[in-house]
Amino acid sequence: MLPNTLLARTVLLIGALLLISLAAWLTLFNLAEREPRAHQIATRAAAVVKLTRAALLAAQPDRRQALLQELSQQEGIRIVPMEPEEAFLPPPEQSMQRLIWRELQTRLGEDTQLIGDVEDNEALWISFQLGPDDYWLVLPRVALRPSLTWQWMGWGALTLLLAFAGGWVLVARINRPLRDAATVAARVGRGEFDARLNEQGPDEIAALAQAFNRMSADLAEQESQRALMLAGLSHDLRTPLTRLRLAVEMQVDDPNERTAMVQDMDDMDTLTRQFMEFARPQQEAAWTTLDIDALCHELADSFCQRGLVVTVQGGAGLARLPAEGLRRAIGNLLENAHRYGAPPVELELARSADAVYITVSDRGPGLPDAELETAKRPFWRGNAARTGAQGTGLGLAIAERYAQLSGGSLVLSNRNPGLAARLSLPLAAQA
Repeated sequence: MLPNTLLARTVLLIGALLLISLAAWLTLFNLAEREPRAHQIATRAAAVVKLTRAALLAAQPDRRQALLQELSQQEGIRIVPMEPEEAFLPPPEQSMQRLIWRELQTRLGEDTQLIGDVEDNEALWISFQLGPDDYWLVLPRVALRPSLTWQWMGWGALTLLLAFAGGWVLVARINRPLRDAATVAARVGRGEFDARLNEQGPDEIAALAQAFNRMSADLAEQESQRALMLAGLSHDLRTPLTRLRLAVEMQVDDPNERTAMVQDMDDMDTLTRQFMEFARPQQEAAWTTLDIDALCHELADSFCQRGLVVTVQGGAGLARLPAEGLRRAIGNLLENAHRYGAPPVELELARSADAVYITVSDRGPGLPDAELETAKRPFWRGNAARTGAQGTGLGLAIAERYAQLSGGSLVLSNRNPGLAARLSLPLAAQA
């Protein structure tokens, strides 16, 4: 139920700390102002008792009833005779009332009693003597109400909202470099080693950006050296392979042996070309309008001429896609289907509003689910590839690289039976 983003969690943490601090502040404020407020209430109550008693004593007997009515109507003060048993009521239990009671005893005498009516929570009953009789002065307890009114609560809520908004803005500003780092890291993972982070900002963020940029530059240098080594090695191997092939065709008399040796050298030449293609530096390909159906039918015919049947289903029509590498990617998928799968091999074309889908499927044993992703890694060869099939493990890696450079994806999935490789390529408007 908790949010997963660092921004939301940090804001919630700040808000919780503010709520705890506000609750602690209100508690301390209530404790600090309780005694002064009790002293103020007791002072006012004692003054009212003294003035009321003095007014009743000074008034004519026939005017006392009218005076009591006037006090009740205008001030809310009532005078109630005390019953004999009420003289032994226990002292108040609430801490606030006990503070008021002690202050009243100091001002009105030790015999003063104070009770809060259970049925009338808005009144305080204070005892006093008028001649030989005891009375209760029922005083409205307006002054005893908490000073934390709805207005104060509204201001507190507004303060919390402003604190949340300020915390959100502050944390969002701090988290922005982290989001940029995630975006640039994804670009570097796709092979865009020229992506860089802004090295300005706080010291920690700037140090992180500088270290990341140095790492990206080191990776670019290593990738360049690796590509140069593979390209040079593959290029240098093709010349002796050509000489060997010429020598075999001229000097080997046995036709079967000559054909087998030439086939081996052709396979080696194919491997060197795959090495060169994989080692080629990644760069953004030009987007051109291609006839996907014609390209796929042409590839299917070339495989059929080699005795490898490929059936084409569906259609994708014309589409703007990166031209360079598409033929090789589809060809590698078909080659893998024939090499590691089982016929029939099907090439299915489909199209949506924003992408083209090219699926190559076979009826072979497929792959374990745990190896569907690792099979796309460079130089990876599963158990099926080790049982006699030849290759470098670069076919799927080259198709995966083309898909990534095109903004698409290559997804492997098992069917019953067989394996399906789906190449999803976004159109130019969505890429």
